[in-house]
Amino acid sequence: MPNDERCQPTAHGSAVGPTSITRRALIHRTLAATVASTLPIPSRASGAPTSRPDAPLILGAPLTHSDWMLKPGIPWGPPGVRHMLDACKACGWSHVCWRAFDGGRALYKSKLLRPGDKWDDDSFWSPQSGADRALTAKFTSNMPESKRREILAKCAALDYSQFDSLAGAVRYGHEIGLHIHAWLSINEDDHAWGFASDFAKAHPQFRWTRRNGAVYHSQLSFAFDEVRQYKLALLDEILSGYDVDGLFIDWIRTGDVRDNPQTDAAGVADSGYEPPLIEAFKTRYGLDPHDVPNGDDRWVRLRAEPQTHFMREARQLVRKRRGPLPVAVLVAHPRHYRGSMDPIDGNLRGLLLDARAWAREGLMDSAVAAGYYRPGGSPEAAYRALRDETEQRVDVWTYAWVPRTVDEFRQAADLAHRVGAKQMLLWEADYIDDRPNAAELKAAMSHGAATLRQ
Repeated sequence: MPNDERCQPTAHGSAVGPTSITRRALIHRTLAATVASTLPIPSRASGAPTSRPDAPLILGAPLTHSDWMLKPGIPWGPPGVRHMLDACKACGWSHVCWRAFDGGRALYKSKLLRPGDKWDDDSFWSPQSGADRALTAKFTSNMPESKRREILAKCAALDYSQFDSLAGAVRYGHEIGLHIHAWLSINEDDHAWGFASDFAKAHPQFRWTRRNGAVYHSQLSFAFDEVRQYKLALLDEILSGYDVDGLFIDWIRTGDVRDNPQTDAAGVADSGYEPPLIEAFKTRYGLDPHDVPNGDDRWVRLRAEPQTHFMREARQLVRKRRGPLPVAVLVAHPRHYRGSMDPIDGNLRGLLLDARAWAREGLMDSAVAAGYYRPGGSPEAAYRALRDETEQRVDVWTYAWVPRTVDEFRQAADLAHRVGAKQMLLWEADYIDDRPNAAELKAAMSHGAATLRQ
C-alpha cells in the first residue's frame, strides 16, 4: 500500500511528489507514477454537521524511524529519536504512532522478528529473477545506480539489533509530554519485497490464496489459528514490554508488490481461498465458493470472519495486559486503491475487514480511513463513509498529509472542525523535515492545535 506523498495535491488538485526520496517513498511513488489522483479542497457548503468551535482537535502523526534515518544528517540512536520527537512536539502533534514493524522485521527488540532494516539478498533493490528485474527496472527507470547504492548503504548501516527505537521513543516522548502509540502493520509480512518475516518464509501453507489457486508471496491468512497466535504473540511483546499509550493497528498495508493486484476488477479481494475457509463455506452453505461469484455477499462475509476473530482476541489480550488501553485502526474507504490504482471496494469487500462488526462489538476505540483516493474520492467522503460504516460508535479521525503550506493545514483543520472530528492524522511525520518552510508550518500547526483546544 502506498506510504508516500504522491497523493498530496497542490491547491489545483495536481499530485506533487516528495522533495526527497527515501527507499520506501521511491517504491511507492513509482508504483503509481502514471496515476494522478485528486484531493479536492473541502467546501464550506457541503451540508456538514454543525461546527464545534470549542471542541478539542488532537493532532497526531505516524512515524517510521527507519525512513527518517535516511534523511541527511540524522544521528543514530537516542539523539535521532530526540530530533524526530522534538519536531513532532514543535508541530503540535501530541499523539505519535511509532512504527514497530517494517514489513516482517522489527524496529524494536523482538524475540519473534529479525531486526530491521537489512534487505534479503532477493529484494526490490536486488531482484534475482528476470521477471523481478524487469519489474524493478520499470519502477526505477529514472533512478541512477548511484542512488540505489546510496539507499542500500544507508539501510545496511541501520542496526536495530543494537538499538530499540520504540523504547527510545517511549522514554523520550513521555519526558516531553507526548503520547506514543505503537503502530502495528499487522496485515503484512513483507514490504515491497525483501523484508519477509521468517514465519512467512517457513510456513507457505498459511499464505493467502487467490481464486485461481495461486499463492501469495508472503501474506499470512488469519483463517489459520497458527497465524493468529503468531500475530497475537507479536502484539503481546509490545504490550508486555513497552509503556505505550495506545495501539494503532494498520490493516491497509498488505505486503509484496509482486502480488498486485490483490483485488478483482470490481475491487473485491482476490484472496481468502485458503482450505479452512473453503471448507467452512461448503459446510455452511453446501456450495463450493468457486461456484459463486467472488463478490457473493455470503462468501465475502465468511472470508472476513477470521479478521474479526483476531480483533476479538486482540481486544481481550489488550484488556488482560493493559486494561483500557485505546485501540485505533487504519482501514479503507469505498474509493480506496492499492498500487497503480488497483481498486479496493471498501473495507468489507476490498480488504475483508468487517469494520461495522468491530464497532458493534467494541473491538476498537477509533478508526481512520487512509488517504489514497481513486477519482471521485476525497478526505471528507472517506471520513463520512467510515463514520456511517461504524454507525458513529467509535471516534473517526480525519486524514491529511503533512502540509506544504499554512493554508493547506487550515483547510484540513477546517474539514476536521466541520465534520466534528476530535483528531486529525497527518501523514507522515518525517515529511516535515523536507519542507523548506518547516518553521512556519510548525508554528501554524502548533498554534492551530492550541487554539482549537481553548
